[in-house]
Amino acid sequence: MPVISFLPTIAFVYLSPAKMNDLMSIRNVGILAHVDAGKTTLTENFLYLGGVIRKMGSVDEGSSVTDSLAVERERGISVRSAANTLTWNDHQVNLIDTPGHTDFFGEVDRVLSVLDAAIIVISAVEGLQSSVYLLFEALKYYELPVLIFINKIDRSGSDYEQIIKELELELHLSPYLINYPENEASSSCNLIMVGENSQHFESNLETLAGLDDEFLSNFLEGDSGLPDKRDELVARYTRTQELVPVFCGSAKMSLGIETLLKGITQFLPMAKENRNDEVSGKIFKIEHDPTLGRVSHVRLFSGQLSNRDLIYNQRLNKDEKAAQIRKYNGKKSEDIGILNAGDIAMVTGLGESFPGDILGQETPPKADQSFQVPVLQVKVNPVKKEQTQPLATALTQLSIEDPFLDFHWFKDEQEMQLKLMGAIQQEILVGILNERFGIETEFEPPQVIYKETPLKKAQGYVEYTMPKPCWAVMTFEIEPLPPGSGIEFTSKVSVDKIARKYQNEVEDTISKALRQGIKGWELCDTKVTLIDGEDHVMHSNPGDFILATPMGVLRAIKNSGTQLLEPVYSFTLSFPEEYLGPVSSELTKLRGSFDPPIFADSDVRLSGSIPVSSSQDFPVRLNSLTSGRARLRLRFGGYQPCTDEQGEVREFRGVSPLDESLWILHNRGAYKADER
Repeated sequence: MPVISFLPTIAFVYLSPAKMNDLMSIRNVGILAHVDAGKTTLTENFLYLGGVIRKMGSVDEGSSVTDSLAVERERGISVRSAANTLTWNDHQVNLIDTPGHTDFFGEVDRVLSVLDAAIIVISAVEGLQSSVYLLFEALKYYELPVLIFINKIDRSGSDYEQIIKELELELHLSPYLINYPENEASSSCNLIMVGENSQHFESNLETLAGLDDEFLSNFLEGDSGLPDKRDELVARYTRTQELVPVFCGSAKMSLGIETLLKGITQFLPMAKENRNDEVSGKIFKIEHDPTLGRVSHVRLFSGQLSNRDLIYNQRLNKDEKAAQIRKYNGKKSEDIGILNAGDIAMVTGLGESFPGDILGQETPPKADQSFQVPVLQVKVNPVKKEQTQPLATALTQLSIEDPFLDFHWFKDEQEMQLKLMGAIQQEILVGILNERFGIETEFEPPQVIYKETPLKKAQGYVEYTMPKPCWAVMTFEIEPLPPGSGIEFTSKVSVDKIARKYQNEVEDTISKALRQGIKGWELCDTKVTLIDGEDHVMHSNPGDFILATPMGVLRAIKNSGTQLLEPVYSFTLSFPEEYLGPVSSELTKLRGSFDPPIFADSDVRLSGSIPVSSSQDFPVRLNSLTSGRARLRLRFGGYQPCTDEQGEVREFRGVSPLDESLWILHNRGAYKADER
């Protein structure tokens, strides 16, 4: 039996990032996992084998390359994505290590849209944990090929065969096994390659036969095909997401890493390198460097970008100048001068950039999709009153790096508000504000984020013609849309009545106008139509329609009335049948709803939804109810109607557009109680 040694043999020539830029083959691969599955340790192994680092760091000791923040080193978890580049057998591999905790899934969302493929790391001890299901849903949306690495096979409790069953039954995957463990769950474990005389060989052949007619015909005649032919089929169907190669090993023992690295270059697709086309790219991450300033992490889909080139930003509708293009070499970055299509690098000088910005005229293949959204908001206060302004500056910067934070400063109420995914994210923010900005903070207890939607179709009229010079007259119609539709805006007004440039200002202002409704919450699932209005050839100014739009829209909302909406989690819950009564009773008490139970052997499965407001401590209570024998998966399930009593109605923050006189004074700078 062939045995894979866990002692890596280094046989490579290290290439700097500048040299890598000219290589013909690039693969952009994300490392994804549930928290503590071992993906950062796996990344360290890759960087070591690729010659990027001379010694592997340790997550436990806080010395890993990709965990650069002090809070990451202290806690042993990743809270930011980290990109690094290595070469392997003349292939360039851009690796992006991503956060594992669901509180930081927004960071994962932004990374997925720029990848060509991904590796999912699964702990052989803990099995398929909750976020793994969410990750596979996201990978399916982005149509990304995936390799699976079953990690920690040396650990007590490792169960490789059970993981394979769960992949088939729970995720409905077609796993193609590359290797399997011998002496599992011990420090003396080895890896056996799946060959013609080994375990799992027949099941692999059956998997291929189920995908390929020609191979099926040969298989029925007793021909298993040559190894190279089988590898070619595995690569083909991996790239079409019909097949998932499964590797196993131990990142901590450096066991099975070379085989996995070979699988990246053998089975995963190369990035398209259409360098002669127009420049098209996407910013997936922003960070601030003390020396370089704002740094934009960019995936270039086509064309070339060089130092000092101008690059068009679609959101800004203008060009920005790229100062330097840099790549990481371990913990340091170096100027590579040029970014080619298919590659990933950092670009400095883009001073107004944000995560998600599209560079160039073309649209990337897939728009961002948020699979988890913030459902909590929290008020933040500085411990020292004199640090109020520095705290606002720091939170503004952090909100640029992570738009999900959505920082707002309501000066009149002396409130600073952030949106959060959960308690762990809050704890991390406290550490970052202290470590990076030197600001001690106090976070008040988090509140659930509610929303509003119109009850019926209604109109709102605004006539902003005094005090001159000004002129903006409009009538808006507002109506509800089906759940999950988002915000729509249309105009039925001709450019003869309102000039196109003014109508563009109206459209750009709609999102701000819907930020707070009559119950104090953001509007969703709403259609706004401009149905009438006029400008004035002499008195209309560029800002008049920006000022008037919130007044007209909020009047329409008031005339419509709104339905309060609360966020809910979708859940899937498995537990022994004996606990069905207590668990069902608990869910009902928490206003949860669920489908009829599904029974399998001695277990039962429930699927349904539960309000966020009533379920904050549900995992703890469930653990107590079932003596720790339940498996719970939660994900954001959208918004559903609730009564005002079940939710929360709050006062309008800042100056309300319904207070016409004060709103006009506020926007003209004569009243200082502004909102940022």
